Amino acid sequence: MSARTLAASLADPDLVVLDGFHALKHARRFGAEVVASWTSDALAVERLRATLAPDLAPIEAMEVTPGQLRGALGRDLPTPLVSVARRPPPPTGPRVGEDGGVRVVVALVDPRHLGNVGAAVRAAAAADAGGLVVIGAANPWHPQAVRGAAGLQYALPVVRVADLDAARQWAGPGRAVVALAEGGTDLRAAALSAWSLLLFGTERDGLPRGVLDAADRVAALPMRAGVSSLNLATAVAATLYLAAP
Repeated sequence: MSARTLAASLADPDLVVLDGFHALKHARRFGAEVVASWTSDALAVERLRATLAPDLAPIEAMEVTPGQLRGALGRDLPTPLVSVARRPPPPTGPRVGEDGGVRVVVALVDPRHLGNVGAAVRAAAAADAGGLVVIGAANPWHPQAVRGAAGLQYALPVVRVADLDAARQWAGPGRAVVALAEGGTDLRAAALSAWSLLLFGTERDGLPRGVLDAADRVAALPMRAGVSSLNLATAVAATLYLAAP
């Protein structure tokens, strides 16, 4: 690895780009195999680790100049650190909780903003969801999505599939498919089961009619009159915490 250039490593499809300190911190905490790290300020990175992640061993990073780091990424970083880790093998299904219980699975239907996909991953990881599946073209392992998730793709199973049938198959047989959409049952009275697959559409367009028709139930987040919508990641977080089984 020492002979490979930073730019070549960032372009390797088998590697996941961990942008900044927090992505590396979470990836390491949740078992990522970190291949290499680069920094233009090792002392600043070590201060961050000692302050924010004393549970982790010091970061072994190759020193580069600020210009090399900027040139490889095409932009400046708030923290002068970038790493790459092995992408985990595709998970065969959602995780089981540490207590042995099942967990709800989140499905994002045709999301368009990779940063929002990452933020939804982060919310799902924090709420201890069983997994997150993206239905459509958006890649939840894209560097922008990993940056938005602060590396928490390593904390729960995250996959991309082509359609709702594939999402249902991955999530496990018999799950109640619950679509989050305007006009549905108030989540406070919905009594969702942990054995649910929760479907979220985009803020602008919501869920397609075919997906709504295929759902077992339609539920809605209660909102103040005059507030038209929440963005995708906020809706995921609010739903998981408001309707936690």
